[in-house]
Amino acid sequence: MSTEPCCGPGGFATRPTSRRSFLRHAGGGFGMVALTSLLGREGLLAAPASGLVNPFASKLPHFAAKAQRVIFLFMSGGPSHVDLLDPKPDLIRLAGQPIPESFGTFKTRRAVAKNKLLAPLREFRSRGQSGTEISDLLPHIASCADELCVLRGCHGDSVTHPESVYQMNTGSILMGRPSLGSWATYGLGTENQNMPAFVVMPDPSGWVKGGAPAWGNGYMPAAYQGTILRGCASPILNLNTPDGISDAQQAATVNFINQLNRENLAAGEENSELAARIGAYELAFRMQQHAPDVVDISRETEATKKLYGLDQKITEEFGLRCLLARRMLEAGVRFVQLYCGDTNGWDGHADMDGNHSKLCAQSDRPVAGLLKDLKSRGLLDSTLVIWGGEFGRMPMSEGANGRDHNPHGFSMWLAGGGIKGGQVIGSTDAVGLRAESEKAHVHDIHATLLHLLGLDHTRLTFRHNGRNERLTDVAGNVIRKAIA
Repeated sequence: MSTEPCCGPGGFATRPTSRRSFLRHAGGGFGMVALTSLLGREGLLAAPASGLVNPFASKLPHFAAKAQRVIFLFMSGGPSHVDLLDPKPDLIRLAGQPIPESFGTFKTRRAVAKNKLLAPLREFRSRGQSGTEISDLLPHIASCADELCVLRGCHGDSVTHPESVYQMNTGSILMGRPSLGSWATYGLGTENQNMPAFVVMPDPSGWVKGGAPAWGNGYMPAAYQGTILRGCASPILNLNTPDGISDAQQAATVNFINQLNRENLAAGEENSELAARIGAYELAFRMQQHAPDVVDISRETEATKKLYGLDQKITEEFGLRCLLARRMLEAGVRFVQLYCGDTNGWDGHADMDGNHSKLCAQSDRPVAGLLKDLKSRGLLDSTLVIWGGEFGRMPMSEGANGRDHNPHGFSMWLAGGGIKGGQVIGSTDAVGLRAESEKAHVHDIHATLLHLLGLDHTRLTFRHNGRNERLTDVAGNVIRKAIA
């Protein structure tokens, strides 16, 4: 028997209540706590008194989809499609000759008249049951051919690196727009509040051409920008609490700073830089508790480490970042982007063989290891993997043995979450100069990626300067053939 307060004519008194009554009331309270948690995850709760709304609260997609998370393997610099993914027998037959009159405009022919067609660097072979032809430069990725949907008719709008990097990452050749990872986390939130929703791991040798705007938040709140991690023994800088500082002291410091920040947060500024900073302090504190386990690979088996190439110097660095990417996904990170290639990267203006041989050797085995590891863990069906760069390379030589930029026709591949593998979609012309059939503009690729995540690219909008902005602007068509 217990008592509960009762207000009567004589003031407050107590009256007895049964154990059954107490449990009935308490049980209802537990249900309300559970309901509050579920509504909070779906972003259906009213804004708290502070005016701050969690930007990463889990949100429902527009429609059911298999892909729940993304890994974008960005080959910075422009990998050569005619040397890796797009076999051209005519390029072998016509090697050393000028480009035929039937290709390109007069301006294009005149500009490249002195440059002869350059044969592919390696032989292409049929791979897997699908028979997809892939170059000998990528033997490990080739072993996963039946998982890949190769897009051979890709094309973009700029011939220069920064603009093309921006377009592939943000949908526009101009900087200042939100990146793919920002749109994905804005549309879906995250699956874990203790890690960033969008993680970026640049190549440690140098930044991508175009820099941080490639993974920036653009006109969205700052909370949606990518969080930088490094591929080394300490991937997150300043993660550990300083010596002599307890968890309680650290929490008190963060709470005090955020209390001061909230006092300066005006009504209606929940999407401001200050609000993002408040959220960043809170996320950073939670990461100090949880991230060390995520980036600790000591408990991975030796077989797994070998699968990613951690046993060889040439693949060790990129392999570690690929392994960390898988661990990030398991921790609930929504979007992970890995950059392969420094400020020059795959930009083979000279010595294509040396350039691509080195970068393929660094990335081929880790990428294949990532695909195989995701599949063995049952994660590939719900994880969309993207491989590609900002553009391809010309079929003609630049100088003696290089290739220039080619945004007019290039290749990418998709695998995993909702993708129909073991197929090729689209083609370039006979020598690989221009996209010719089943073309896929960058806007089409983006529309497809969002669709695979359950997001309608025409409905995923953000109000900015009086206009409902979207990743694909006013274009883009889903590549239906790519979807399982």
